[in-house]
Amino acid sequence: MVAHPQVQSKTLLESSLRRALFVAAFIVFWMLAISVRLVYLQVSMHDQLTERAHKQQQGSIETGFERGQLMDREGRQLARSIATESVFVAPDEIVDTVCAAELLARALGLDSASLVKQLSEAKDDKRRFLWIARRIIPEQADKVSHLYLDGVHLRKEARRFYPNGSLAAHVLGFVGLDNAGQAGIEQFYNQKISGEPGKLFLETDSRGRAYESFEAQSKPGQNVILTIDQMVQFRAEQALTAAVEQSRAKSGTAIVLDPRTGEILALANAPTFDPNSPGAAKSETRINQALEYDYEPGSTFKIVAYSAAIEKGLVKPDDKIDCQMGSITVAKRVIHDHHPFGVLTVAEALAKSSNVGAIKLALKVGDSSMYDFIKLYGFGARTGVELPGETAGLVRPLSRWQQSSIGSIAMGQEIAVTPLQVAAAFATVANGGVRVAPHLVREIRAANGATVYRPNPEQRRVISTDTASALKGMLEGVTLNGTARKAQLDGYTAAGKTGTAQKIDPRTRGYSATKYVASFVGFAPVQNPEVVIIVVIDEPGGSHHGGDVAAPVFREIAEQILPDLGIAPDTQLKPTPQMIAQATQTPAEAAQAGAEQQQEDSRRATLPQVASAGRDGEVVYTVATRNAIVMPDLRGRSVRDVARTCSQLGLQIEARGEGRVWRQSPAAGAEVAGGQKVYIDFGRDD
Repeated sequence: MVAHPQVQSKTLLESSLRRALFVAAFIVFWMLAISVRLVYLQVSMHDQLTERAHKQQQGSIETGFERGQLMDREGRQLARSIATESVFVAPDEIVDTVCAAELLARALGLDSASLVKQLSEAKDDKRRFLWIARRIIPEQADKVSHLYLDGVHLRKEARRFYPNGSLAAHVLGFVGLDNAGQAGIEQFYNQKISGEPGKLFLETDSRGRAYESFEAQSKPGQNVILTIDQMVQFRAEQALTAAVEQSRAKSGTAIVLDPRTGEILALANAPTFDPNSPGAAKSETRINQALEYDYEPGSTFKIVAYSAAIEKGLVKPDDKIDCQMGSITVAKRVIHDHHPFGVLTVAEALAKSSNVGAIKLALKVGDSSMYDFIKLYGFGARTGVELPGETAGLVRPLSRWQQSSIGSIAMGQEIAVTPLQVAAAFATVANGGVRVAPHLVREIRAANGATVYRPNPEQRRVISTDTASALKGMLEGVTLNGTARKAQLDGYTAAGKTGTAQKIDPRTRGYSATKYVASFVGFAPVQNPEVVIIVVIDEPGGSHHGGDVAAPVFREIAEQILPDLGIAPDTQLKPTPQMIAQATQTPAEAAQAGAEQQQEDSRRATLPQVASAGRDGEVVYTVATRNAIVMPDLRGRSVRDVARTCSQLGLQIEARGEGRVWRQSPAAGAEVAGGQKVYIDFGRDD
């Protein structure tokens, strides 16, 4: 009985100990859990929590990036980025919204009421920043900086600039307000050209007020070197624009192509636009008709039937072909020639552009082989040129050909092509039967100058070398004795084919009696072609034949660019009344000579002129006595201009030095004979 209190005391002690242990264990467990959580947050979640903190304390604005340059084949700039200022505000820093809006509106030429509304809404929404104006002119930036307004900031941004205005606009394209490419090379290679944008970071306090800012610089984009030659492009655009205006045409296209490499030296459309302000132009002028516009080619397509027949050994250029006085029936459809031709050689039939001749050759070739050659030349498929929006044209599958289709297709109907496709087809002939895919990019370079890309254009043989050689001679006959006599060049042989195609009338769905597409595509010199040139004039007014409308444009372009490219003449120059003295003439002869001289003067007005300081920049051809040539004044002229002038006069040059002419022998005004050697000293101004 005495031990009972001791047992009870022991029990209470054990109970207290258990409670103490439980509390201690709970505290240890709680501390352990807190420690684990802290370790987890500090170690595992460190990066995420830091990022969340930065997001809460830091606002960011993506700043503009510097796009890479676009340059021509000689490294001349066609597009570059220039530094401009942009205006943004931190709305919570602005004390007087109405006053700030009115001052900014006055400096930037904006509507003050609209700006007040924007700033008020941004402030109510607790936005950290708001763009006010992007890429403003320096005068406006200077006005804003001198307002000294709290919360108003200026940041540098790059703006795209095209130093040559509308030159090569359809090749280059343009960019939008976000500095992203919207057309042309700018769009096609936008990712490579763009580079990486920079960022402007704003540090804010707990109330969202900015107290510090810093900027991460952008990384420049890659530079694209084009195959375009700036001077060739200029000559092509100049001649094409004049032709479209003179013929009152709807539009026109001209392409200059190197047949050996597939490099496009010029690609021009008229009318055109200025990529510095693309919004000011009509949308249709921004369409690249060289590869987005397809049309029925007409007689330029006859090259397919002729080359197929010769390649398959069915005919030779001097074989006879009966053109049946200009009429043939194909599957109960009667097709006529533009003139009642009788028996011609195959070469003559091409020179005179006989529909009957082309159809007879296509019938010999057959539907299946004709279709194969069409595809081999690249028709019905995109060329793969580095521009957006290219169309494949229209070549119907063989299964959908009608019995009369062979007759239509042989003369360039029931088929749709682009100017670039036709140029590539004639380049195939000029290149000895090998088709090289046309392309616009020579190489792409990183910002540090290292080459990161060079194209490897597809090549394939379409016709044999012998067939190509035969066709060259036949196509030269077109310019000498056929429908393209106005394509003959001074000092160079030329070959090519005219095309005059009726357009489809959308109302009647038949061929229009008034709307045509006039074209000419050719190459020069004939035996060693350096350039292929196609000219397409859409809906010319008045004369609508390719030989009258497009062939002269080919001549103007070729006569200007061949000397510029350093290509030596391969035939005698035609004497002109401007250079050679004339004998006594009758009034009738004088009147005729005057008309011819006026026409020649008009043509020569388009030839290149070289300007120099203190001179009018025009090479003057003075009247000579009897059969002599008067030596022009070449002082101040460039090497290229002198070479061209002397080539036209038939003079041989012995040149010394570099730069521009400072001395010549014989002197200006002296009489010289054709073939005489002249001595030219060049020098540079130090």
